[in-house]
Amino acid sequence: MELHVFGRGFGLPDPSPFCIKAIILMEMSGLPYRRVRGNLLKAPKGKLPVLRDGDRLIPDSSFIRMHLEQGYGIDFDEGLSAEQRGVAWAVEKMVEDHLYWLVVQERWLDAANFDRGPRRFFDAVPAPLRPLMVAMVKRQVRRDLRGQGVGRHNDAERLELARRDLDALDAILGDKPYLGGAAPCGGDATVGAFLVSGLCEIFDSPVSDALREHGNLVAYAGRMGERYLKDQAA
Repeated sequence: MELHVFGRGFGLPDPSPFCIKAIILMEMSGLPYRRVRGNLLKAPKGKLPVLRDGDRLIPDSSFIRMHLEQGYGIDFDEGLSAEQRGVAWAVEKMVEDHLYWLVVQERWLDAANFDRGPRRFFDAVPAPLRPLMVAMVKRQVRRDLRGQGVGRHNDAERLELARRDLDALDAILGDKPYLGGAAPCGGDATVGAFLVSGLCEIFDSPVSDALREHGNLVAYAGRMGERYLKDQAA
């Protein structure tokens, strides 16, 4: 199998937490695979990651997980109760559909952070076209953030929302090594990926600063990185 991702960047296995999630899922599965640099123009949904399994293309990290579960009989939540499975899925979606957008706001619409990170995505664009492409994509990101709702809040309000997310993660994880207890589950692939990404040091990030106030979350990100991403950072 081939996992199509962006590739190493920002000192991380991938600039996209969704791609890091897919990497962790593949590592969890124990199935043989290789990572290749993906092409957004050829991706079925215009996004990465995409998994190629034979003649099939499976876009989106959640559907990659489902493909591994249904096609290979892997139960990423093995040993969890129905309640624990529900909590893990709910936490996963809080991270992906809420906390993620707060981080996007910081990295794409803060001028200094944009120059530190996302601007590098446009290095391959011919120089005469680069300013136009940057402006077009940033406008789309701004529209997406406003449509999602995060872009309608001020900085203080966004930080308060991020703190609520992180407080919830702190309370749910507690002193457990992983979300479900002693062993990692499917939700850990997401939460681990997003916390590893959220701790990236190249950005000036109030959300990252708030994350570092939670010792258990920082230690958890370290465990997940050591277990699944040890040899995959830039």
